[in-house]
Amino acid sequence: MKHETHTEQLNKKKILKMYRFSNTVIGLLNLFTLLASIPIIGAGLWMARSSTTCESFLQTPLLVVGFIILIISLTGFIGACFHVAWALWVYLLVMIFLIGALMSLTIFGFVVTTQGGGVEVPGRMYKEYRLDSYSPWLRKRIEDPHYWMTVKTCILGSKTCAKVVFWTPVDYLTKDMSPIQSGCCKPPSSCNYMGTTLVQNPDCYLWRNDPNGLCYDCDSCKAGVLEEVRRDWHKLSALNVVMLVFLIGIYSIGCCAFRNTKRAETGYPYGKNRIIKVHPRWDFHW
Repeated sequence: MKHETHTEQLNKKKILKMYRFSNTVIGLLNLFTLLASIPIIGAGLWMARSSTTCESFLQTPLLVVGFIILIISLTGFIGACFHVAWALWVYLLVMIFLIGALMSLTIFGFVVTTQGGGVEVPGRMYKEYRLDSYSPWLRKRIEDPHYWMTVKTCILGSKTCAKVVFWTPVDYLTKDMSPIQSGCCKPPSSCNYMGTTLVQNPDCYLWRNDPNGLCYDCDSCKAGVLEEVRRDWHKLSALNVVMLVFLIGIYSIGCCAFRNTKRAETGYPYGKNRIIKVHPRWDFHW
């Protein structure tokens, strides 16, 4: 029987340490991402069920991302900790698709939210918003009658305008408003209701001095909702960038764990790679 040389023993110990380290690290990282997916899913469910949250643009993507992270984290955790090669293979395959999906979602989010923003109102603390300043994709979505009816009902249920309708003229000069309050709870500042014959903003004719009417049918109200969505999408896109860097790091470690697991299942997990001269192992070059 051939005895191992000192160099082979050192290589064996070195590979064993790398094997244990990579599997331990990916197990811990996936445990953290698994735990992190719970509040993501919880936030999506809360947004879907809460009557005070009107940004349904984010509900479905949030839930989908949360459930995907939960599933792949659980798969990667099992594969790394119990040395299941096929589980790690599935984990790495789904992970690369998730990275691509997140990258596409991030780019799309930045593209559709570059336009928009408020317009300063002289002498006022708040800003006003115009529907035509937002991207065509967002405008098409918010102008859909069925979707807008859902958002309108949500705003009414949230009582966003309950305090604004009792403001005094001094309050309008000294207090700030959210985009939805600015667009839905008052007529545009350019409106003149003193019997002028000049052509005014179309929203001026849609304003109703009724708690259930106000300016909920105005384009300025739709623009206020889009501004809220735009701000949240900016936050979500920034979070996606952080998650992308994190997932790419986990994917790299996962490749090492998968290679170590495959080597542990072969007849030569340590020492020299016994490569066939003509056809080397399929995972050698990888």
